[in-house]
Amino acid sequence: MPRFVVEADGGSRGNPGPAGYGAVVLDPATGETLAERAEYIGVATNNVAEYKGLIAGLAAARELASDAQILVRMDSKLVVEQMSGRWKIKHPDMKPLAAEAARILPRAQVTYEWIPREQNKHADRLANEAMDAGKRGKQWEPSASTAALDHGAARALATPPAPVGPPGDAAKGAAAVRAALVTASASASAAKATAAQELADTLFADAEALTEAIEPCLDADAPAVAGSHGWGPDMGAPATFVLLRHGETALTPQKRFSGSGGSDPELSPAGLRQAAAVAEALAARGTVQTIISSPLRRCRETAQAVADRLGLTVTVEEGLREVDFGAWEGLTFAEVQQRFPDDLQAWLDSPKAAPTGGGESFLSATRRISATRDRLLSAHAGRTVLLVTHVTPVKILVRLALGAPPEALFRMELSAASLSAVAYYADGNASVRLLNDTSHLR
Repeated sequence: MPRFVVEADGGSRGNPGPAGYGAVVLDPATGETLAERAEYIGVATNNVAEYKGLIAGLAAARELASDAQILVRMDSKLVVEQMSGRWKIKHPDMKPLAAEAARILPRAQVTYEWIPREQNKHADRLANEAMDAGKRGKQWEPSASTAALDHGAARALATPPAPVGPPGDAAKGAAAVRAALVTASASASAAKATAAQELADTLFADAEALTEAIEPCLDADAPAVAGSHGWGPDMGAPATFVLLRHGETALTPQKRFSGSGGSDPELSPAGLRQAAAVAEALAARGTVQTIISSPLRRCRETAQAVADRLGLTVTVEEGLREVDFGAWEGLTFAEVQQRFPDDLQAWLDSPKAAPTGGGESFLSATRRISATRDRLLSAHAGRTVLLVTHVTPVKILVRLALGAPPEALFRMELSAASLSAVAYYADGNASVRLLNDTSHLR
């Protein structure tokens, strides 16, 4: 069952006065914006605008998936408490709006949470954009909005101090930095500590930005946290996923789209040699305890070569399959560009866009792979697991561990039979240990 976060807000410049609302639907697994809504509604009160924003947000979530579980987050205590059933609705203007909101989705699918205003900036920005448009005599237009750009990459989807995001989605940064701040040297100024805390509270922060921004916030001579390594305490042995892309097939050197909807090719002679080489390298390291493979033939053959060398068995996991490239299967990039130029451009521009002919979008693949990751982490805590899979699953796992944006998928090179690795700690922390290692093939 899909899960969404809806954040909504409304405002009135005069209360009552010129009013507007904003609402955003988010993917809690990635922090990505799935839908935005905003509208100038004329003269109204703050509360009316807030309810209008809630209605728009729930309707947008229903359009995406009518069976989704929804967490509504708003900074309006009134709306949250009334819709949760804890406060009575007495004002005659509120009753029909609350009833309309309640009819959009079954009550069992929706929960409500109050958040501070500073954690609702995306929806607040949308509401203000709508009111600004109304002042000009126009309605809000998605193409003119900058709300997602301003707030989408650094969004707090949990109330501090405890990170609740799935492991390896950069939630670790917030938890670890908080631990350091608690016991950091008193010589760090209050202003610096405040700046670091504000950054730490951003759950879906970009990993590189997190490091660059926090390091100057504490004095260089501040002592390390007692009994800790780096930013946080020792969390024990992590679960380590060694990510092996399968060996070459006949399609690989031709750079053809080869997903889960195509011909399911076998390893080529070169691919078999690569599988043997990586098996020897992993045997020399001696750390792999479990082998799990995508169901596609090229992965199963690669995994079996390693398993035979290590004396292990192979478990097949459907969630590790490559995306379905639809009508693009078997074509080169140039051929797709010639036959389906608009669809290809949409796919390059947005993770929501799917390949022509019913393929799988990167957004859908991210949800699938995130769920697979969480399930495997639960089953293999503290162990080293070899995942034999494909380009897209490896890139998505690395991207989520770094907290990088979706476009990072196009900025990583992954060679056939290459090794990458991500370590996952008990507090949700993730560390990318290796990327695209091909030294065993030389």
